[in-house]
Amino acid sequence: MANTSSRTLRLLSLLQTHRFWPGAELADRLGVSVRTLRRDIDRLRDLGYPVEAQRGTEGGYQLAAGAALPPLVVDDEEAVALVVGLQAAAQGPVEGVAESSVRALAKVVRVLPARLRHRVEALREVTVPAPGWDGAAAAPDGVDPDLLTGLALACRDAERVRFGYTAGSGERTERHAEPHRLVMLGRRWYLVAYDLTRHDWRSFRLDRITGAARPTGARFRPRELPAADAAAFVRAGIGQLPTPYRVEAVVRAPAGAVRARIGRWVTVEELPGEGPAEGPGPDRDRCRVVMSTDSLEWPLLALGMTGAEFEVIGPPELHDLLVEWSERFLRAAAGTVPFRSFADRSGMAPDARW
Repeated sequence: MANTSSRTLRLLSLLQTHRFWPGAELADRLGVSVRTLRRDIDRLRDLGYPVEAQRGTEGGYQLAAGAALPPLVVDDEEAVALVVGLQAAAQGPVEGVAESSVRALAKVVRVLPARLRHRVEALREVTVPAPGWDGAAAAPDGVDPDLLTGLALACRDAERVRFGYTAGSGERTERHAEPHRLVMLGRRWYLVAYDLTRHDWRSFRLDRITGAARPTGARFRPRELPAADAAAFVRAGIGQLPTPYRVEAVVRAPAGAVRARIGRWVTVEELPGEGPAEGPGPDRDRCRVVMSTDSLEWPLLALGMTGAEFEVIGPPELHDLLVEWSERFLRAAAGTVPFRSFADRSGMAPDARW
């Protein structure tokens, strides 16, 4: 029975990861005969899972949408990702989503196995909410769930850790630190810790930590952070970093509407309207969008997301990039994309393809 139950859960997990499974391939993955597979499918149906079957030589199975959400089967990394996502949504500004996310998060944590529950509970406990944007065009960075939860445990238990770290300059060093809190800011994870080598507080980007954070077993008395909270400390550090571009543009839309769309990532300043006095009032026609960034791609995407006409004030490089993108989109719309242009710019062989 134990083998049958385990195989049934494995079958459910496989059905949830693929839209359609050929019968023979699915049976092979489970290591059973096609007849045994049919019995396992019937067992899932008895449990309320709507499994559809397609007969014939190319027949197979797929999990259909049901009237109610069935229990999901997730692995450890997926469970951590689910908790992180729900926690971020619970702290987000979308009306009606935060409360639902809190309820869903409580349900997920409640049913986690003990080995995982204490790790994600530690993550919830030591993560400092940081709504908004850090002012730079940060791309999402992948972080190992084991590293994330391991550091969360070290923060909660006040245990010193050692880890390798690669700075923005490329310099690699070994760090010995007292972890304080985790912060997710601008789709990047940061560890705020007291650096025992440099005898000062530091924030470390988790995507730059090499390998695992190794707990030393040595406990410490938490120090007083020189900031209101960990999120404020990270923001202050980012604000001191040099950013090569100051982007400025005028958007022909109400400041409130632009702020609602992209205000998390940029500064939106109200401007007087250009219309007559009896027309739309000031700050209803135009607004100024300002961003300090080390990349110009994200500002263009943000301006496009406003859904309104805009004028680039600076820098000149942003205007040049806008012209390049415009020409590329026009060629794509006309169906005349010169595929070799990418190869020429990137140094690929002319006949290379993705």
